[in-house]
Amino acid sequence: MPQERPGSAGEHRVQEEMGTADRADRFYAEQVLDHLNPRMREFTERQEMFFLSTADARGECDSTFRAGPPGFLTVLDERTLVYPEYRGNGVTASLGNMRENPHVGILMIDFTRDRIGLHVNGRARTVPDGAMRALYPSLPVDAVPGRRPQLWVRVSVEEAYVHCSKHIPRMARVPLQGGRAWGTDDVRRKGGDYFGAAADAAHARGGRAGGARPGWFGA
Repeated sequence: MPQERPGSAGEHRVQEEMGTADRADRFYAEQVLDHLNPRMREFTERQEMFFLSTADARGECDSTFRAGPPGFLTVLDERTLVYPEYRGNGVTASLGNMRENPHVGILMIDFTRDRIGLHVNGRARTVPDGAMRALYPSLPVDAVPGRRPQLWVRVSVEEAYVHCSKHIPRMARVPLQGGRAWGTDDVRRKGGDYFGAAADAAHARGGRAGGARPGWFGA
């Protein structure tokens, strides 16, 4: 019985329409794994950021960004990785989506060294910090208050594959003045009303944006 092709029926139809099915099949056969091989594991554990995609039960999507010190995205074994959820804005859109739909996509991109990316798709579930540390006592303990996990996300790996380098820009690391404001509630340090959304919302209500500074970023 032929092995099922990776990917969705939708992408297979588009491949046929665009004449790329042979190229896609070569990519599936040569590049798509159902686990993290040693080079993928090493790459993962030196990353300081990744992009996360989730969707709710209706398929409504959300994409977001996570960051931390190298190793914050921890490989437990070739089919499991975990990352901490730090204190954020309280909306918890991604965590809420995971409660309805466990499918997640993680994209890591190295902009500064190798100019390459790694996709990891899988199923996620949340685990309280105490329960996770009871299972894995060697997980990192961070002295920075804003980087103390409120809980962990555990991802069971289903697909792992390269993101090619041809359109990834080369970037340089520079020191961040004042350091990162981990876990802060300071409006200015969080970016303020950069896009003028609070001002627009206040205007729609016919009032003023409480605590925001309309036009602070040139809106």
